Amino acid sequence: MLRRSSARYILALFLLDVLCVPVALLVARRLRLAISWGKAVTEPGSALHWPVVLMAMLLWAVALISFRVYDAQRFANLGAEIWSFFVGATAATLAMAGLLYFSYRGLSRLLFAYFYILDLVLGLVARAIVRASMLRRGRKTVRRVLILGAGDVGQRVAQALAPCAWMGIQVVGFADDEQEEGSRRVGLPVVGDLDSAAEIVRGREIGEVIIALPMHAHRRLTQLASVLQGMDVNIKVVPDYSESIYYRSSLEQFGDLVLIGLKEPVLDPIDRVIKRWFDISLSLAALVVLSPILLMIALLVALTSPGPVLYKSRRVGEGGHEFDMFKFRTMRQGADRSEGDLVQETEEGHLVFDKRPDDPRITRVGHFLRRYSLDELPQLANVLSGQMSFVGPRPELPSLVAHYEPWQRKRFGVPQGMTGWWQINGRSSKAKHLHVEDDLYYVQNYTLWLDLRIIARTLGAVVRGEGAY
Repeated sequence: MLRRSSARYILALFLLDVLCVPVALLVARRLRLAISWGKAVTEPGSALHWPVVLMAMLLWAVALISFRVYDAQRFANLGAEIWSFFVGATAATLAMAGLLYFSYRGLSRLLFAYFYILDLVLGLVARAIVRASMLRRGRKTVRRVLILGAGDVGQRVAQALAPCAWMGIQVVGFADDEQEEGSRRVGLPVVGDLDSAAEIVRGREIGEVIIALPMHAHRRLTQLASVLQGMDVNIKVVPDYSESIYYRSSLEQFGDLVLIGLKEPVLDPIDRVIKRWFDISLSLAALVVLSPILLMIALLVALTSPGPVLYKSRRVGEGGHEFDMFKFRTMRQGADRSEGDLVQETEEGHLVFDKRPDDPRITRVGHFLRRYSLDELPQLANVLSGQMSFVGPRPELPSLVAHYEPWQRKRFGVPQGMTGWWQINGRSSKAKHLHVEDDLYYVQNYTLWLDLRIIARTLGAVVRGEGAY
């Protein structure tokens, strides 16, 4: 539905984004010649050779598509759309700067800076114009949607479609047997029962029907689909697998069979290869650069308290597989024997790991290492070996995982990480049972760019010593 409603928007945006590139280059050249900042520009420095223009247009097309700038799911959120365009355009600019270094090195750097700024401005103007055009068109060509089922699933569908009104998508209301006609759910009326669905479709000129019934109504779903099948209306089904379905589930068709993948790899093969090579490169570089610091910390731990330098903690990784996670030892030897006693249950039934800044088991050096997360550095070896990633949900204790509800196990759909979305949004100051929601946000929204953002924010939090103990 979103793809069909936004097809013209996507095509118009793509063409305008590519056409904005040569326009921005030409205007940037005129600006560079007109505004004489810095040293005078030479003819080669202001010349725009046609290969440069073609290279820029190709780079922008590839980068914007690669960064999913034209993903229909982003169009419901203007902020997300603008951010993805900024990221894609910046990536294309950096790639072009590298190619220019090996080809047309004489091009003015100030001209190139003008071009980058102008391209961003033109891209935003293009989006404003196309959105305004789509909004006017949407008022004339409204696509009416009826949701069958006013329960939790149906209401979530209505809330998800609400920001798409500018595309011409209008939810007229719900049809439900268990809700009184005329009552309202999330601001929308219940316009009838399920038996009157066909009548509502004809009377209200419905173009899209979304069936959002609970699992126990499977037989009812079949009946409704057969009744609506002969009508000029598109039909979609939202499976109520909210407690068991994994993010980024798949849909496959084999002949007449339709398979919904409830447990599929969250990372596609390309994402996994990129993430793994990123982890290998960064962990190798970090181990080489930080080797003097690692040696110094090892000596401090060995000299200030008896026991091994490294501490091995059994954790649960991707797919539920257990592994030994390494840390510099920050507690007295044998302190881990009482670790299970720190797992407590709150009045709400949540399991929490009672981690306290005044834990008497922590050594003097351990307090310093924990404050600046230096005790985590040996996990670079876990990353290099593939047991962990730089970014991902934090590896959990098996004793806690044993009490997980099914929805919480979704966090094991990606490699577990040294840092993650939870760590930059509270770290140890946030209750342990609350971080699963943050972990699931990461699983649902994974991109390499999100990884880079998390790493950058983690470095800032570590330097400030925020929330870690």
